[in-house]
Amino acid sequence: MTYQGSCHCGQIAFEVQGEPGKVLACNCSMCQRKGSLLWFVPRDQLRLLTPEENASTYLFNKHVIQHRFCPTCGIHPYGEGVAPDGSRMAAVNVRCLEGIDLASLPVEHFDGRSS
Repeated sequence: MTYQGSCHCGQIAFEVQGEPGKVLACNCSMCQRKGSLLWFVPRDQLRLLTPEENASTYLFNKHVIQHRFCPTCGIHPYGEGVAPDGSRMAAVNVRCLEGIDLASLPVEHFDGRSS
């Protein structure tokens, strides 16, 4: 299935292919504040519909995850990084997807604060 997603103002819009199973709620200093629920997909399953330059990037801690956000509305719709096997991954904030029943998704809690 293909889902449509965006930031609040539409400056960042994208499609993502797949079916979210479980999503991840992380308690690291960044994710705790954002309140995002993350669905991890191979990066090639995420297709930007707006120019990549529309998104700003925030790096912190070990600088391995590019937290992508809209400089206009401040919403963080996705992040980019590399999986342990070296493949490019995207962490899609399912709260930014259309047509998702958040209550139906199983949530795995990750202790990013201790990592």
